[in-house]
Amino acid sequence: MKRGMKKEWVWLIVISFCIVLTIPWSVLRWQKERISTDDVEIRVMMPDGGVVKLPLEEYLLGVVAAEMPAEFGEEALKAQAVAARTYAAKRLIQGNLPDGGYDVDTTVQTQAWLSDKQMRDKWGWLNYWKYKSKLSKAVIGTRSMVLVADGDYIEAVYHSSSGRKPTERSEDVWSSSRPYLQNVSSEEDDLQRYVKSYSFSTQELYKKLGITYTPHSLTSGDFQVLVRTSVGRAKSVKVLGKVYPATQLRTLLGLSSTDIEWVVQPDRLTITTYGNGHAVGMSQWGANDMAKKNFKVDEILSHYYPGAKFMALGFK
Repeated sequence: MKRGMKKEWVWLIVISFCIVLTIPWSVLRWQKERISTDDVEIRVMMPDGGVVKLPLEEYLLGVVAAEMPAEFGEEALKAQAVAARTYAAKRLIQGNLPDGGYDVDTTVQTQAWLSDKQMRDKWGWLNYWKYKSKLSKAVIGTRSMVLVADGDYIEAVYHSSSGRKPTERSEDVWSSSRPYLQNVSSEEDDLQRYVKSYSFSTQELYKKLGITYTPHSLTSGDFQVLVRTSVGRAKSVKVLGKVYPATQLRTLLGLSSTDIEWVVQPDRLTITTYGNGHAVGMSQWGANDMAKKNFKVDEILSHYYPGAKFMALGFK
């Protein structure tokens, strides 16, 4: 009995010794990895055409400030920070960018971004300190967190509001499918948040579409939705005899979304849109409504990017 107890004590001492050695090594390794990711810089093309290198986390603060209302809940802001970081990480490893001199610009062509001065101008001096501190907390609170699928950073796209319909599948809006960009509920409480009406005279419609021949009176056949997405938004639209992808028509006419209703009159086309944005990926207003219901950042992102996994940022 004594010999057996002695062996157990020996094993306990050995295990304890291993734990004492392992914990400091793990902490040092974690700190080393954290320092290395903090050193990552991103090249940002400014509005004047100049390119500035910024620490990634500093850059993300400007993105969150530009892309999401600072009044939103903390967990929604964290979700925005993770999505923006994932988008930036994917840009950093891409070798086929149109201009090798920079990784991102400051517009919605990549991700919108605000400088300190622009934040002060947007919020005013009093709110500047409050909001900047709030957004910094969201960025720091998700430091190095990104989303991956199949061993690669996901296309972490997002939009303002899905409106009255679920989010879109990527293949219904763009050319390729992504398993994590599927139809999911918007989670928005106010389905009528973004409803906007656009009215075009016959002359205005011709001009916006680049049609040069003399306008004629409009008929019901001059505007038709030919194909719809799986949730009912316009995918292909025929206007004045020409077929347009709905995304292209949205750009040409300056529409808020492709969820549309329309009225054709002889001298005028009126279009009503619901929602704001391309409707793929995370709905920012939906994320905020989820945050109000005490959903955490991982739950919000798992909803909008089903199947994507969380991991620490790392570059080879």
